[in-house]
Amino acid sequence: MSANKFTERLTRDNAAVVLVDHQVGLYSGVRDIPVGELKHNVVALAKAAQVLGLPLVVTTTAADSMWGPVIPELAAVLPDGLEVIDRSTVNAWDDPRVVGAIRATGRKKLIVTGISTEVCLAFPAISATAEGFDAYAAIDASGTFWRAKREVGLLRMQQAGVILVDYSSAIVEILADNADPLAADVYAALDMPFAVLVGQITSALPKS
Repeated sequence: MSANKFTERLTRDNAAVVLVDHQVGLYSGVRDIPVGELKHNVVALAKAAQVLGLPLVVTTTAADSMWGPVIPELAAVLPDGLEVIDRSTVNAWDDPRVVGAIRATGRKKLIVTGISTEVCLAFPAISATAEGFDAYAAIDASGTFWRAKREVGLLRMQQAGVILVDYSSAIVEILADNADPLAADVYAALDMPFAVLVGQITSALPKS
């Protein structure tokens, strides 16, 4: 099987994370995933990305007039000095500052999340794909307002060649080796409940 964007691996050298419109007002309408779970997942993605040295690009839409600021849980873990790009365009890719920030990362593969899935995630992911980037839509770190919107958003992205992922699998693919010195910090940032349970079981086993 020849290498292509569907088979190439995410790595620390080729990936960046793009967080689109994780805003207080938009979260108030999310219905396809529990809001607490959504917050956990996007915060974990942002934290783990930083452990691995992945660039972050973060945007809002009409933060002052319509949808409010970035949710405080996410704002609290963003790097000091990172500019949150506030824009008016519906599609984040239509703002030159957003595209400029993404291009400045030098990365080809973009792990994208957004509220809502069918607009704030799908539109820039599709546009990035059209311009030669490999867009990975992190579905469990995104959300929308009812099930039909989620379903059509997923279908449209798949039709356009966007790759669907979950937040932790994308990061674990980048980690690549559990013997990596950063592995413990990455898993701590991901904060996967089942992984915590496995760790507790393992620690309780008799040592040979």
